[in-house]
Amino acid sequence: MTHELITMGRISVDIYPHDIGVGLADVTSFGKYLGGSPANVAVAAARHGRRTAVITRTGDDPFGEFLHQELLRYGVDDQWVAPVPALQTPVTFCAIQPPEDFPLYFYGRSPSAPDWEIAAGELDTDAIAAARIFWSTVTGLSRARSREAQVAAHLARPQESLDTDQHTILDLDYRPMFWDSVEQAREQVSRILPQVTVAVGNSEECAVAVGEGTPDEQADRLLEAGVKLAVVKRGAEGVMAATAEERVVSKPLPVETVNGLGAGDSFGGALVHGLLSGWPLEQVLDYANAAGALVAAEIACSEAMPTPEKVNTMLADRGRTVPQEVSA
Repeated sequence: MTHELITMGRISVDIYPHDIGVGLADVTSFGKYLGGSPANVAVAAARHGRRTAVITRTGDDPFGEFLHQELLRYGVDDQWVAPVPALQTPVTFCAIQPPEDFPLYFYGRSPSAPDWEIAAGELDTDAIAAARIFWSTVTGLSRARSREAQVAAHLARPQESLDTDQHTILDLDYRPMFWDSVEQAREQVSRILPQVTVAVGNSEECAVAVGEGTPDEQADRLLEAGVKLAVVKRGAEGVMAATAEERVVSKPLPVETVNGLGAGDSFGGALVHGLLSGWPLEQVLDYANAAGALVAAEIACSEAMPTPEKVNTMLADRGRTVPQEVSA
């Protein structure tokens, strides 16, 4: 089976509070969910009917078993999810203090985490080359072993452009706690950008990749680095996407934010769906914006990933174009 999307990188168990608006010390009950950005993106795309898989590692423990169960429940192929016996499955806690305060606390990632132990020699490069979209993250570049594997995966991909039906996407998910410095991260990102078709990040993440500037300036630098499509998230101002031929801005679809942590992953899965569907760029962005907004209004991330029906209903209700769904 050829996958429409293969993601690679972080996976964890997300422990999210049921108590809203208080600090973590005051939370009295929690829910347990599949987490980790690349895993969430695979789940999100599966909700849109896409054939997805994730390349990652867990601990050889009950939390690892839970993640396998959840991937399969969501329709994500787990054949490349293997245990690392010496390490524990990471757990991520957060506090939910809307509208903008959602601090994350990572456990089980020091001195290493299972998903940083993916080795280049373990990769199914034929499957990676055949996938219509391959998705990786900047977090995966922060450790030598996983960086080597990620570079090998990118090199396995065919030479691509936006005129083909294959894309290599880099999520610019810079998290400072995983790096020694911004300069170290920028060096690694600059090395891999020439192997990337699509780069996605907010203005702060784009600043790590290509420096400070306006969204247009950051998009220009990403294009100059070899990216064919630069997607710059602008927060309350929406999302801007640029290619060599066009520049499009999608205005946000405001919702009452409950937990903003999963919105970007929902956006990513919907972006994948839109690119695979061949929609005009403005419709791709509107659809992805709506998918992100729907998850921002919920506590959970993976469990809240919307179906096309929910996204299209929001688009119609907000007066946006509902794209034509495809089965291919």
